[in-house]
Amino acid sequence: MLGTPGDGSRGTFRDTVRRAGARWARGVRQRWRTAPPQRRRTWGLTAGSAAAGLAVSLGAVTVAGPWDSGQRTAERTRAVALAADSGGRHTGDARPPRERQAPDPAPSARPVLAAAGDAAAVPTRAGLTAVLRPLLADDALGSTVTASVVDVATGKELFARDGGKPVVPASTIKLATATAALTALGPDHRLATRTVWDAAERRVVLVGGGDPTLTGERLAELADATAQAVRAQTLTPAALAYDVSAYTGAARHPIGVNPNIAPLTPLMINAARTDDSRHGPAPRAADPARATADRFADLLADRGVHTGEVREARAPKNAAPLAVTRSAPLSSLVESLLTHSDNDLAEALARHTARATGKPADLKGARAAVKDALRSLGLPVGDATFADGSGLSRDSEVPATFLATLLATAASPDHPQLRPVLTGLPVAGFTGTLGGRYDQAATDDAAGLVRAKTGTLTGVNALAGTVVAADGRLLSFAFLTTGTTAPRAAESALDHLATALTTCGCR
Repeated sequence: MLGTPGDGSRGTFRDTVRRAGARWARGVRQRWRTAPPQRRRTWGLTAGSAAAGLAVSLGAVTVAGPWDSGQRTAERTRAVALAADSGGRHTGDARPPRERQAPDPAPSARPVLAAAGDAAAVPTRAGLTAVLRPLLADDALGSTVTASVVDVATGKELFARDGGKPVVPASTIKLATATAALTALGPDHRLATRTVWDAAERRVVLVGGGDPTLTGERLAELADATAQAVRAQTLTPAALAYDVSAYTGAARHPIGVNPNIAPLTPLMINAARTDDSRHGPAPRAADPARATADRFADLLADRGVHTGEVREARAPKNAAPLAVTRSAPLSSLVESLLTHSDNDLAEALARHTARATGKPADLKGARAAVKDALRSLGLPVGDATFADGSGLSRDSEVPATFLATLLATAASPDHPQLRPVLTGLPVAGFTGTLGGRYDQAATDDAAGLVRAKTGTLTGVNALAGTVVAADGRLLSFAFLTTGTTAPRAAESALDHLATALTTCGCR
């Protein structure tokens, strides 16, 4: 018989409610995965507006994102307007949702846990050890496994297994890249692509601003505004130049030509993709800057401005401005970067961090700038190596404790500018690189409760994010593995670890 609170059957009642909530959530997840993108956006507007992320303020932990006073919600519109591929497959991070027939809409699930807060009991080291140690022994996790669990409200590390040991983080390093960019630039910063007039050479100059999110539509709008300015100022251009001096150094990532990342140039359309994809691996233009400039010349010609020759050249410092197009705010870019594990955006933001701090916008400058920005937050970066911004390099190494502490710092009321690091985390079973996971019997209770950044390279699997424990305590965690041989089995083992944190009080 179903127990009721206070009748001596509290555990039975909680378990029954949790199981009922899990069944309801499975229905929600099924509806979410099979709904078309437009319907997802509609649900996001109605149900996700209250799901703003995770924050700690006035000494209390307040959880949003997939929670509103202990309730699962569908997810924010900006973090979930994605196609069926769920993004991020460039490293195998995402498992495609299964095709199912869509029932009637239901954008959120009933409450199954208490609201998060610092009044909730703190898990003990012994309690966490008893729950996590057997799961960490899973052979699927490979030869090297490091772990850290941190209490977000206090910043105290509650559990660690070789937490201070630097290991390859794969795409979880994007958490560091995003945090550094927000620290150096601020959440309202936008990436600008401009046109200017070079009077000495009588030419329009298209100046790349390091915005891989530049679309064909925005480039056409820039052509509209540029043509209007040329006519208004009675200019007679003889040529079009394009300026890529915003970046220095090698034009290729150290991994070389690869469908997972475009050439490293500050001027490109849609991350230099030559197909219609938005996320994941894709064929890329060999010379994105030149391809973008050629297209811009055609757009200007369509508007009656004929520029003739197209060539690479640096804009003069005194060049007169003509027009500009700007990206979404950095807060939105960071959310997209983390949700879809966007390599191109990660490398761009690392270089913008370098530029903002007076360092060269190349690989070496980005490494130093990211580390300096993270150090300024008081994060334990001493043994960390940030070889790139995306995590494609195997030369990067960070400790699990560093990642878990970074996530707790992002929730701190002292750093509100870092909140997009939390709101951009994929939601288990719903969005981004976790959209096709947490659909098995052993883990689906955690769907909607775990928010985490994935990381996958051959032989490397990682998961770092936040969970609300059974009693309402907000925890950050990082589980990093090396030497794995079966990626799906490793992912499942990592998902079991995160699920365990949601179901235990661990005291």
